[in-house]
Amino acid sequence: MGLLTREYPPDVYGGAGVHVEFLARELRHLADVEVHCWGDGGDSAGVERGVVRHPVCTGLDGANDALRTFSVDLAMTAALEGREIVHSHTWYANLAGHLAKLLYGIPHVMTCHSLEPLRPWKAEQLGGGYALSSWAERSAVESADAVIAVSRGMRTDILDCYPALDPAKVRVVHNGIDTDLYRPAHGTAVLERIGIDLERPYVLFVGRITRQKGVPHLLRAARALDPAAQLVLCAGAPDTPEIEREFRELVGELERVRDGVFWIPEMLPRPEIVQLLTHAAVFACPSVYEPLGIVNLEAMACGTTVVASSVGGIPEVVDDGRTGLLVPYDAGRAQRHPEEFEDGLTEALNRVLDEPEAARRMGAAGRERAVREFGWDAVARRTADVYAELVK
Repeated sequence: MGLLTREYPPDVYGGAGVHVEFLARELRHLADVEVHCWGDGGDSAGVERGVVRHPVCTGLDGANDALRTFSVDLAMTAALEGREIVHSHTWYANLAGHLAKLLYGIPHVMTCHSLEPLRPWKAEQLGGGYALSSWAERSAVESADAVIAVSRGMRTDILDCYPALDPAKVRVVHNGIDTDLYRPAHGTAVLERIGIDLERPYVLFVGRITRQKGVPHLLRAARALDPAAQLVLCAGAPDTPEIEREFRELVGELERVRDGVFWIPEMLPRPEIVQLLTHAAVFACPSVYEPLGIVNLEAMACGTTVVASSVGGIPEVVDDGRTGLLVPYDAGRAQRHPEEFEDGLTEALNRVLDEPEAARRMGAAGRERAVREFGWDAVARRTADVYAELVK
């Protein structure tokens, strides 16, 4: 089968890339898997058996990102001849899956990690290309043989956005977590290198600088955090220059009113992220849209309490009051009164900071839940079951 994705190691920057990385690893025990992804992987990629990398067409240098995406999709489609089934992830690869279905007469499975109609801010990044990305996703969803939702909340969103889709085609297979890789790591070398005060608690954010992740809300909420707390932001890959400028301004404003603010713009290696997650007093996920949120599972697997917005699939991961705290978020009201959501974030974060024993109990419960319910081997088996239904 062909597994189609934009992100694949070493070029992983978001939850969808993490999903494909570990899904491919486990599926190889169950099926003949060939990964088709973007780019050449750089010098660190080497030659990897079962991985085909497709660069953007050089003739499209400087073109709209949606057109560049479609050039990769065409190259992927041409390389899929002989596959029995294709499985695409995100709009960046959905068109390739759709075209392979038409060209070769094979089933197309797609996993929805997000939905273009629910991300209108993408127009800032893609301009008119947002209409093209939306068209590609709609075409793929409505003709796919099976659509996998990464949460029950995501399944509802898919059917709301695409009412022409047969509900019987939409299956729920939650994202997973490797709890051997993500487990408490008690060294402190990374914290010391960054300059974090080991005697003070810190709030941690890990994510891209994008409207979806809600980090401007967190930066405003942090103005009223317990003065003893530090804030560590592992935040990079801004969607647009405009949101990067907004982020920088908010960080600057925060630094003027409190100390202990650390911004790490580069992507850190996984072991370093694990160390930061382990020592955080609380992990903050202020997303305004999140189909599931693998990063919350990563924090839980490291034994860290999570404070997250109650959107999308997050309530299916974070058990409110047991593994963390959920903060209500209403998109319409937040546009008019963002301070209400931000005040809720501040209150929840300070509550965790003020009750370290309760935080430790929630962190331990989060680790237990991640191990028990979200293993990648189970995710791969459920995914392979979908394939088996379609390939007779």
